[in-house]
Amino acid sequence: MIIVLTSEKALEDEAKQINNLFDAGLEILHLRKPTFTIDGYRALLDQIGMQYHNRIMIHQFPELTMEYKLRGIHLQEQARLDLEDALNVTIQIYKNKGFSVTSSFHSKEDIIACDADFEYVLLSPVFGSISKAGYKGKGFDVTDLDEVVIGMGGINESTLQATFDLGFKGVGVLGGIWNAEDSLGSFLKIKEANSKVLKPN
Repeated sequence: MIIVLTSEKALEDEAKQINNLFDAGLEILHLRKPTFTIDGYRALLDQIGMQYHNRIMIHQFPELTMEYKLRGIHLQEQARLDLEDALNVTIQIYKNKGFSVTSSFHSKEDIIACDADFEYVLLSPVFGSISKAGYKGKGFDVTDLDEVVIGMGGINESTLQATFDLGFKGVGVLGGIWNAEDSLGSFLKIKEANSKVLKPN
């Protein structure tokens, strides 16, 4: 599984680039724009092909899942912690409506300690980050976890095999796409490499 996270900043021709990634076979996009208002999210979603909305996980403004018939909501770490005892109820409400719920973690221990039933979780940083300077990788080994854990941080075509060797079930890519001169070309390289790596059963 390859997941692409959007750049935090607005990019030139961003919707066109996102549509190109979906056209090329992108399974899931995480839409994350911390500085955007709800109308900023709408403006971007309006430019993304409607046929792709069911592949988009949104990081803010969960009400947009209904409005745009998105794939689901992603709870970032603080949002998950803020829900406290209401976490499992919140997840169930969205699941009952047919939406997926995922979350972010920054330690293996926190994944083990959390009893919530997420479709998958993002764990970072696996390797030194491409998009965040000084964000050093921790080389998490998740081979002993039952959860579907997606590795993030320093993911590109050359680190894919090492990521799967550590037990990850998929990869989340951010800097490996948006820091490249050609986002589509970079995605296609990662997709091709993904088809060749040896993955755990």
